[in-house]
Amino acid sequence: MQATEVKSFLEGKLSETLSQVQVEVEGEGCNFQLNVISDELAALSPVKRQQQIYAHLNPWITDGSIHAVTMKFFSSAAWAERT
Repeated sequence: MQATEVKSFLEGKLSETLSQVQVEVEGEGCNFQLNVISDELAALSPVKRQQQIYAHLNPWITDGSIHAVTMKFFSSAAWAERT
């Protein structure tokens, strides 16, 4: 599995329920690091944020396509300051 695959899948799924979301993905194979930029997700508790992502990744985790996921969440302002 490639990072571009995970990125396009997550951005597509998350944009169905969130007004603005950007996902930066690093890694390949079955280990990925996600930077999720969304004001709506940044306002949620850490557990709720992760639940939103895992809900979409669960089929790939279950079949072993994804083994490890590290997530960091940023508001759009925090992301702009970081880069």
